[in-house]
Amino acid sequence: MNPLTPKKPSSVDEYLAHGCGRCPLGGSLECKVHPWQSELKLLRQIVLQAGLTEEVKWSVPCYTIGGKNIAVVAALKDHCSLSFFKGAGIEDPEGLLESPGENSQAARLLRFQSVRQIQQQRPAIDHFIRCAIELENKGYKPPSTKPSDMAWPVELLAVMESDSRFREAFEALTPGRQRGYLLFFAAAKQSKTRSERIHKHRERILSGIGLHD
Repeated sequence: MNPLTPKKPSSVDEYLAHGCGRCPLGGSLECKVHPWQSELKLLRQIVLQAGLTEEVKWSVPCYTIGGKNIAVVAALKDHCSLSFFKGAGIEDPEGLLESPGENSQAARLLRFQSVRQIQQQRPAIDHFIRCAIELENKGYKPPSTKPSDMAWPVELLAVMESDSRFREAFEALTPGRQRGYLLFFAAAKQSKTRSERIHKHRERILSGIGLHD
């Protein structure tokens, strides 16, 4: 694959081989997915063993049940992660789950830097997956949080969780600019349209520019 022509993956195998396709480094040794192959494959095995369905959404491995999003596996520069869309509602007595950012609404994640770390936390991972499935089956709705108690589209949260540069840029926006984007993204009825809107405005967000600037 030519690293200068990134291609978004259509399968998890393609993601593991070439990355998310968001930058020209896909398929090269510099791609952030490359160093975490063993860890990503182990996380993939664990979630599949839990009975979740594997898909690719927002250019990263996404795991669902009954068409509902449960978790995302992703790689960043200094770690890989397993993120839960409704993680705020998961029972976590040891406090292992982290918020992806100060403005994250319901998502929570586990960060890993080695296969051994994943193996050591395997009981907790299995527990979190079971809890996440149970929450979805019960129709759990996470409470709204700041800014302005608005709901953050899952498509936006997924991109923020898999792209730390984008997350930092969005969180650095003024509350008014964040509100403008949140209203615009959430107004789209279809997930595909919401994702397209986020992708289209990515460079503006990275540049600190608001929707109407």
